[in-house]
Amino acid sequence: MDIKDIRFERNILDYSVPLDYTVMMQYINEFSERYPFIAVSSIGESIMGRGLPVITLGAGERSVLYVGTHHGMEWITSILLLRFINEYCELKRNKQRIFNLSIDYLFESKSIYVIPMLNPDGVDYQINGVDKENVIYDRLLKMNNGSTDFSRWQANARGVDLNHNYNCGFAEYKKFEAEQGIQDGAPTRFSGFMPESEPEVGALCNFLRFNENIELLLTLHTQGEEIYYTSGDMTAPRSETIAKALSRSSGYRVSRPEGMAAYGGLTDWYISEIGRPSFTIECGKGENPLPLSDNFKIYADIRKMLFMTPTLI
Repeated sequence: MDIKDIRFERNILDYSVPLDYTVMMQYINEFSERYPFIAVSSIGESIMGRGLPVITLGAGERSVLYVGTHHGMEWITSILLLRFINEYCELKRNKQRIFNLSIDYLFESKSIYVIPMLNPDGVDYQINGVDKENVIYDRLLKMNNGSTDFSRWQANARGVDLNHNYNCGFAEYKKFEAEQGIQDGAPTRFSGFMPESEPEVGALCNFLRFNENIELLLTLHTQGEEIYYTSGDMTAPRSETIAKALSRSSGYRVSRPEGMAAYGGLTDWYISEIGRPSFTIECGKGENPLPLSDNFKIYADIRKMLFMTPTLI
């Protein structure tokens, strides 16, 4: 299927507006009504009580998981995952193939779990700002250096950077924090006072601990057009081979995270605790937040990766 064939998505998704939690849930509810063969559930709630939806595509026992938007400014990754859900479902409904792959066969043989937005509170602050009626308004303002401009907000509602709140390299990361003078909640880079202190991270870790059928994890971030698959010197079996396949399908280069990016992340934790392949996909290029207009090109680059990843397990 040529990229020109990505037309039907516009029937549901409006790519002219930013994707906050409310808009995302409207789309997910519409998907649920339109595609009765998908399942929508929740892995838990955010600090501010927003549900963390997980969409299941497929009926196979062996499965993979895609996670979007750990960081408030990176909500374009949620758009990418919704585009993927929309396209997958349209192909399934119309009994079509893509990349020489039968969607009916993929549906029956594998399952794809998709968590489009792990940090809904941070996204809401980044897009809409913080309402004065927010119960922690004064604390949020203090964490944001007294500014009411939250457009650079990456953290969750408590000022914790979710992708540094995992229990792998946590102590090492704290040394970087001390060097940077980060001691408490902040717009970015504060890892929390202990691993899994944040309900969003705890919910995801428990989902992964108790779902033994998940054999591979992709987590989408921005930006850099890179693929990470290591945690320090640790790798899971077959990870390098799979990373090269993901690189061929997307044009993204295989790389290694450096500095603060190399500690306390979901990929680090999954490799260390679960011992299975995990990949951080740095989508697009530019400066966060990437412009909404970039979403089509980014999706065109990674869509083959998203469809082919379940075939690699």
